Amino acid sequence: MFQNLKASNISKIQVSEFILMGFPGIHSWQHWFSLPLSLVYLLALSANILILIIIYQEPTLHQPMYYFLGILAVVDMGFATTIMPKILANLWFNAKAISLPECFLQMYVIHCFVGMESSIFVCMAIDRYVAICRPLRYPSIITESFVVKATVLMALRNTISTIPVPVLAAQRHYCSQSQIEHCLCSNLGVTGLSCDDRTINSIYQLILAWTLMGSDLGLIILSYALILHSVLKLNSAEAASKALSTCTSHLILILFFYTVVIVISITHSAAMSVPIIPVLLNVLHNVIPPALNPMVYALKNKELRQGVYKVLKLDIKGN
Repeated sequence: MFQNLKASNISKIQVSEFILMGFPGIHSWQHWFSLPLSLVYLLALSANILILIIIYQEPTLHQPMYYFLGILAVVDMGFATTIMPKILANLWFNAKAISLPECFLQMYVIHCFVGMESSIFVCMAIDRYVAICRPLRYPSIITESFVVKATVLMALRNTISTIPVPVLAAQRHYCSQSQIEHCLCSNLGVTGLSCDDRTINSIYQLILAWTLMGSDLGLIILSYALILHSVLKLNSAEAASKALSTCTSHLILILFFYTVVIVISITHSAAMSVPIIPVLLNVLHNVIPPALNPMVYALKNKELRQGVYKVLKLDIKGN
């Protein structure tokens, strides 16, 4: 009787903090990951800041397409900064503890930024569709007002729709386990520690993935299918090549972003014999795209590339 009472009391105890254990299976030498991760994080910050400076200083880049790129740069920096300082503190100073409110806040912000990045890719796809398929109407459709309205809509959609994720997670009861085999507070990783039923959390995560990411990917595929259909009808091979070249950088980033998202979902759902793989993919997904996005655009976009050369030359003269 006393043992049952003791067990009942223990089960009602709510943990006060979580412990982020880091990369599963390599805890003894995971600190070596800090150097490449910190370098990639610094690269992401510096590259995106450079993109913002170039867009601000170059009047020729004051166009909707580059405004969306600037918004993507801000989102990328916020996305990486949401998790990287905590991961580096964990690897450098063994600061593994994270309070429940801080963990749920991180979970919310991560979902917001993932949704925002997906939304921006949709806007970029629509921008390219109108520019290639409806070129005469482009100046009247894709305006600065359109960019502002799209940005507000993206922010509202992603900040509101993701609120239930941390709210539902906070309603779970965490009574015994506090160690998260992860570097960040992922929804599935955290709710997996709860003592009660988390079916509602899994259902909402699935609904969110299909309604937000699924609809975004569907719109992107539709936009580029229409672009391809329009380009194939062009008589000039040179004109078709020029039209498609403006989409190359978008397609590279979109393919990378959604491929990693799908792979992460599959590895989390499947029973992985090597648990470090989904954790490592999740961390890299939060830091590689912010570093990759500005470099791909700078390499593939002539106007942006010229802006990079100009800014760097100004910096050299100033020194």
